Amino acid sequence: MHMGLQNPNLINPTTTTLPLQVSISTLFSPSPPPPTMVLQPFLFPLVNSTVLPDPSTFFSPKLLSDPLPTNSFFQNYALKNGNQTEYVHPYLINSSSSSLSVSFPARFFTAAVIYQVFAADLTISASEKKSHLDSNSSSHVISSYSDLSVTLDFPSSNLRFFLVRGSPFVTASVRRGTTLSISSGHTIISLSADDSLTKHTLKLNNGQTWLIYTSSKIYFKHTRSQITSGRFSGIIRIAVLPNSNPNYEATLDKYSSCYPVSGLAGFRKPFTLEYRWRKEGSCGDLLMLAHPLHLQLLSKNDGGITVLNDFKYRSIDGELVGVVGDSWVLKADPISVTWHSTSGVKENFQKQIVSALIKDVKALNSSALGTNSSYFYGKLVARAARLALIAEEVGFPRVIPAISKFLKKTIEPWLDGTFIGNAFLYDKKWGGLVTRLGSTDSTGDFGFGIYNDHHFHLGYYLYGIAVLAKIDPAWGTKYKPQAYSLLEDFMTLKRKPRQSYPRVRNFDFYKLHSWAAGLTEFADGRNQESTSEAVNAYYSAALMGMAYGDTHLVGIASTLTAFEILAAQTWWHVKAESNLYEEEFTRENRAVGILWNNKRDSALWFAPAEWRECRLGIQVLPLLPITEALFSDVGYAKELVDWTLPALEREGVGEGWKGFVYALEALYDKENALKKTRNLTGYDDGNSLSNLLWWIHSRGGEKGQKYDR
Repeated sequence: MHMGLQNPNLINPTTTTLPLQVSISTLFSPSPPPPTMVLQPFLFPLVNSTVLPDPSTFFSPKLLSDPLPTNSFFQNYALKNGNQTEYVHPYLINSSSSSLSVSFPARFFTAAVIYQVFAADLTISASEKKSHLDSNSSSHVISSYSDLSVTLDFPSSNLRFFLVRGSPFVTASVRRGTTLSISSGHTIISLSADDSLTKHTLKLNNGQTWLIYTSSKIYFKHTRSQITSGRFSGIIRIAVLPNSNPNYEATLDKYSSCYPVSGLAGFRKPFTLEYRWRKEGSCGDLLMLAHPLHLQLLSKNDGGITVLNDFKYRSIDGELVGVVGDSWVLKADPISVTWHSTSGVKENFQKQIVSALIKDVKALNSSALGTNSSYFYGKLVARAARLALIAEEVGFPRVIPAISKFLKKTIEPWLDGTFIGNAFLYDKKWGGLVTRLGSTDSTGDFGFGIYNDHHFHLGYYLYGIAVLAKIDPAWGTKYKPQAYSLLEDFMTLKRKPRQSYPRVRNFDFYKLHSWAAGLTEFADGRNQESTSEAVNAYYSAALMGMAYGDTHLVGIASTLTAFEILAAQTWWHVKAESNLYEEEFTRENRAVGILWNNKRDSALWFAPAEWRECRLGIQVLPLLPITEALFSDVGYAKELVDWTLPALEREGVGEGWKGFVYALEALYDKENALKKTRNLTGYDDGNSLSNLLWWIHSRGGEKGQKYDR
């Protein structure tokens, strides 16, 4: 259905009593966890995939012994020819033919789509490249990367670029006396220098002004569209002036000599994330850019930061605002991760739910699931697990043994490798799980074999495992190593050599949400369609932590859940009064379909934009207690439902999609939602009548209520 810190504290099966608050020095220390925390990890059987790209094409040999990122903001730089553009806020950056092209992008928009347009405003390269004998590569090498940065080396030209997200400067280190070329797709109007010859001002005929700073004097000459230098070694930094305000230039001047080379993100305590940049140069304070969600969460009392409210760059993610400081602290409001609803189900409604439960449990048949797909199979597992928790909540435990039996028969074959038709396997090339179907077919299991949608698929299995471990602790203990191996595929936090999985495979520490696209080259970078399934992944991980008494896991997973929810509410949920996107797009949309690093699309991978019920549904499913937090703004939920309801009149609308529309309607009109739900003739494969009735009857108040996080 979908295409699309480093922290040394290992999430592992033996961690059961770690406190939720640990010292910041521990979080950023490169040392491994104490030996008492480490259990030999379980690995699924090895496989040699026939569909995965070769990472050695672009990654430095020193990086190849460790698991590699598969959903990073720079993933295009490691795929195919490595020459597809990526958005490194605030610039679109393209790397090809031993050069780096930088664009301060214009924005294109319609009622259906928004994207930033790449134009090679400046292209930086060496005027004289090293001979073929000196280098066997004319492309870049990824020499290092971190949570917030990637470093690209050009061996053939002595150039190293530090691409750090949120830096208003593009920074390069020039080695061994190299002559530089800076060309433009536009006409150069003028080039001027200050007295020290360490700052040059470049004006182009497209109205842009670029500032070029160097660590020592440099001599430039220019033609109509190209600047060349004498021999130079040192640091060069380039920044666009986003407008003609003279204060902008003064700000860039002030912070031009201190540059970041990498950036780490770490958890100080639950619901708190800290950025820390490593900087070099004639270092004073560091200037970086914050997007709207950063500004919402940024703690003004930590880290000695200063927010420059009048220093802004445009971005598809909203205005980027200047922040001065070597570290930031981001604090989210706590969310409550619970097995059951927060309000509970009143006794007079429980009989209706029990009646549906009896039928839904009776229909469970582990031998007739009818799918080998890791995604659809996982949804069926989680659907059954929901029935057990609903039964707990309404006080009807006699169906739980049958549910437990079903869960064991469906989950165990995936954990012990006896499932006929598919399996989880381990790929050493990139470091992670693939499926048997996905190891020979890049489209199998929706691209799971090329690292697409891992958190979506595995989140469903973790939900089932969490519930089963809760109701049968002995079973949970038996399969704990396998359960944590599934978890660690997308939830590993440590930064330790020779680990099995890369650091948080899907979560983007700068954007504060996940990506799903895996090892596929896309012109607009990574993407994610279903925020609710991303929320489910981290929520299910937190539930698993609760089932195993792993307080460290509960804290980390709850924190990631909170950030994922906030990001969904910021960028996917389009409120009528919002000015984040253009008026034309906002007027026609109440939810983004697919959000890309460089694009907002109203269409889905599996449905056109007009199928609004699908757009709503894919941002709601699976329906869980955590959905209360995801749709805590009941006013927005009503806007979304009102926008969607006309689409339900279209012939052929699936009953399953209608169910999610009615679920949101229940937030403010339980009676109407219940009436519509009772008329449904079918349900999404991950949903059930029991679950819909539980949701409706556990909403607070007869007309619904606002759930504050």
